[in-house]
Amino acid sequence: MQTRYIYNSLRIPSPEMDLLKAAAKAHSIAVVLGFSEQSPTHSVYISQAILSPQGEVLTTRRKLKPTHMERTIFGDGSGGDLTNVVEINFGPEHGTIKVGCLACWEHTQPLLKYHTISQGETIHVAMWPPIAPSAGVDDPGLWSMSAEGCQSLSQTYAIESAAFVLHTTGVCNQESINTLKTQEGIVCRLPGGGHSCVIGPDGRRLTEPVGEGTGVEEGIVYADLDLGRSVATRGFLDVVGHYSRPDLLWLGVDRRQKEVVVGGGMAAAGDFGMAAQDGA
Repeated sequence: MQTRYIYNSLRIPSPEMDLLKAAAKAHSIAVVLGFSEQSPTHSVYISQAILSPQGEVLTTRRKLKPTHMERTIFGDGSGGDLTNVVEINFGPEHGTIKVGCLACWEHTQPLLKYHTISQGETIHVAMWPPIAPSAGVDDPGLWSMSAEGCQSLSQTYAIESAAFVLHTTGVCNQESINTLKTQEGIVCRLPGGGHSCVIGPDGRRLTEPVGEGTGVEEGIVYADLDLGRSVATRGFLDVVGHYSRPDLLWLGVDRRQKEVVVGGGMAAAGDFGMAAQDGA
């Protein structure tokens, strides 16, 4: 099963990624894609890519720390994956808009969220796997992993960032359950999981549930965004601006990409030691 999953994971670059780039360009749309990435050595990572309406890959990143059981399959991201906000050119009529993304429970990590917010995104894409509603106080799973809990995290991110949040969730059907054999697990036991919506900069939900809230149906969520609402909300709350205290509290960041092989010989080793000292 794991070998099959690796072979079906997306490579960067690849003919499959070229097809996605061509589709974005043909329809003049920006695409924020979540996927399982296959590295050249066949490791897999929980990854995201942002494609421009011009068909360019603006950035790719890996989830910094896979969550709980994900760590049995997926590797960690590194310093380069902290750059997760890009400017997208939507043409003369709309200009450029800063769009960012995080994956799943990265929305529970205060330092990572703060660093993302500091990059000034106006639209944030919050990506989630198939998630089911909570079954109540006797539910063996965590409420924070339920549809209600995950939406709460996306709404909290909207409040903290004053950005529009596209809360995107996967859909799990019976064929997926049969293939992955998750019938007896805590998650993905039953069909469902689709609870996507658009959240405003003040945390309110702006769109109605797809499929009358069943979470079973696939669909497209549409919303017209008044980007001025983000500016107005930041007049009240800007956690990296007027509502911050950098004289008392600040975030340190190391954006260097960590590699398994660094240079060669004594000179390279000395250079590496100097880099480590500079970053300390």
